[in-house]
Amino acid sequence: MNQKDLLLLGENNLKRNQVEDAYIKAKKLLEHVLNQSKEELVINSLKEVSRENEQSYESSLEEIIQGKPIQYITKSQEFMGLNFYVDENVLIPQSDTEILVEETLKLIKEKYLDRNIKILDLCTGSGAIAISIAKYIENLDNKTLQKNIKEQIEIYAIDICKKALEIAKKNAKDNDAKINFIQSNMFEALNNLKFDIIVSNPPYIETKTISTLSKEVQSEPIIALDGGQDGLDFYKIINKESPKYLNDDGHILLEIGYNQKESVTKIFEENYKNITCIKDLADNDRVIKIKK
Repeated sequence: MNQKDLLLLGENNLKRNQVEDAYIKAKKLLEHVLNQSKEELVINSLKEVSRENEQSYESSLEEIIQGKPIQYITKSQEFMGLNFYVDENVLIPQSDTEILVEETLKLIKEKYLDRNIKILDLCTGSGAIAISIAKYIENLDNKTLQKNIKEQIEIYAIDICKKALEIAKKNAKDNDAKINFIQSNMFEALNNLKFDIIVSNPPYIETKTISTLSKEVQSEPIIALDGGQDGLDFYKIINKESPKYLNDDGHILLEIGYNQKESVTKIFEENYKNITCIKDLADNDRVIKIKK
């Protein structure tokens, strides 16, 4: 069988099993199995595929049909134009979270170019948020200080999961990003560290809702999805503990679920007065921004 026919077989198989984005996933999987780029796949479309690769492709198609995210098969996900290694130990970074990174970079440019600052990424998972911030701050225009802006910013990233931190460290190395990683249950291991910006995409799905989500989402680590009975457990922890770790005039930026603006805002009104919400490209409430 040639590559073109195998791709068609894969697409039809996924469509027959109601898998979303069947063509995209069939194509991405074939690129992975054959170790070819998009361009090579086109050029070699009539090239015969070995039986071994056919079997590998068909086996991986079945995994996708059973609900395994293709990213866990290819061990790769793009985020903010960067490539991240992912596996079953970490949440797969999604484009919605790019709003959180972009707002953080915007805040740094507007408020923090004239000083040394510390940034904390809570529940870092794959490290996508912290690493993306580290990579893109060098593009910010720093006319106030005549030195490399990377020298002004110290980034810390924490996670309770040791395996997740190992992946985050790998991604930092692969993307040439300098991050201080700490294994910690939220703020517990931070001692006396204080930060100017705290960012997080915490678990925020209601426990009862997880079983109703797609098979793909349910294949991701529950610890990175489950926000407790009301989905708000981690926001409550951040509200309670963050005043001790946030410098005066510091900021907190948090990703939220599309329907959580009011409930999350109410939680943080206990300790903070300046709270705003930023929408994503689909006009959904996506990021809560808090100023101390």
